[in-house]
Amino acid sequence: AMLDLFNREIITYTLHTKPSFDLVETMLLQGVQRLREGDDLLLHSDQGWHYRMPKYRRILKDHHITQSMSRKGNCYDNAVMENF
Repeated sequence: AMLDLFNREIITYTLHTKPSFDLVETMLLQGVQRLREGDDLLLHSDQGWHYRMPKYRRILKDHHITQSMSRKGNCYDNAVMENF
């Protein structure tokens, strides 16, 4: 899921029986469709393998989204989504 920390709105989500890059890519592409001119975004995640892939990072770069990641082994950095 992609959650807006400002108002806790779920921006988009995808479901599957197992993790795959296609699952994450679809969610990210659905999220960027909601961008408006002048949006300055920071997208935070854990350090999952799919969030470190060059293709994922390229999509963020192409849409001028700053990537942020939790520290390794620290679930508190991503507590809002872990709680969701």
